[in-house]
Amino acid sequence: MVYPWGMNTFDLLLPDFGIILMGYLLGHYSKLNEEVWKSVELLVYFLLFPVLLFSSINKSPLDVWASAPLIEAGLLLALCTIVLSYSLVHLPGLKSRIDVFKHAGSAQVAFRFNSFIALALAQRLFGETGLIKISILLGITIPLLNVAAVWPMAKSSELGFLRELSRNPLVLATLSAMTFNLLGLHIPSLIDTALSKVGSASIPLGLMAAGASLHLGKLREELPLSVGLLSIRHAIAPILAYLWATHLSLPLVEGSLLIVFSALPTASSSFVLTSRMGFDGKYVAGLVTLSTLLGIASLSFAFFLIHLLH
Repeated sequence: MVYPWGMNTFDLLLPDFGIILMGYLLGHYSKLNEEVWKSVELLVYFLLFPVLLFSSINKSPLDVWASAPLIEAGLLLALCTIVLSYSLVHLPGLKSRIDVFKHAGSAQVAFRFNSFIALALAQRLFGETGLIKISILLGITIPLLNVAAVWPMAKSSELGFLRELSRNPLVLATLSAMTFNLLGLHIPSLIDTALSKVGSASIPLGLMAAGASLHLGKLREELPLSVGLLSIRHAIAPILAYLWATHLSLPLVEGSLLIVFSALPTASSSFVLTSRMGFDGKYVAGLVTLSTLLGIASLSFAFFLIHLLH
């Protein structure tokens, strides 16, 4: 099998960055005011992105038992990055320099990932097999990562954790899609086509909304936190993925996908979730933008690590 190690990650991520830039220009230099973008956030968060998750996970059959080592590695990687992200506010030297409230809203940036880029890369690298394997990783990790994203925000505010979790549309969409899939249920093709079209609108609108709320100055104000979160997302996670892939002796395809999965830019919906829960969405929008750019470097690093699996 020929692997596109030289694939141009810049070309893959440039469209996302371009859409964020378009949102920034529209949000700051057009008549589309803040109220318009708040409405877009609501639409993406409560309808479009949940539909995309449901449609993506439900498309491919999930053979859980055959993929047990990949599932184990994915869960271990997710748990490691969650622990590292949470621990930033407790590290000597950082504890006094990090705003706890800001950390609660942005901790998710270190461990969540861009599902759309995950699906696109998996298909380009390994075709239909890649899509099936990455769907398993998405289905297994998204509920855990969304729980981990909501927890510090619910804990740091007056919001009830279980109440917020039970109303989180991303968690509900993922769990319902996995249940639907494992029961062997199928959506009629006409409905599935409509769902795919609705879901596909979530990525550009979510990125534009992030751009519209972008204030890069906030990244400088919270430099220790920004560096910590993005270091976990783009440097530490790929190394952990490589270690788990080799320790568990994953087959080349599954090990490669795990490493690519670990190096993805953070989820664009992180900004929407943070805003909806009353935290600093503008700061997280800046992290999403910078993470999209850093994804070029971390995915290139991931391809280097994959080469070491040979």
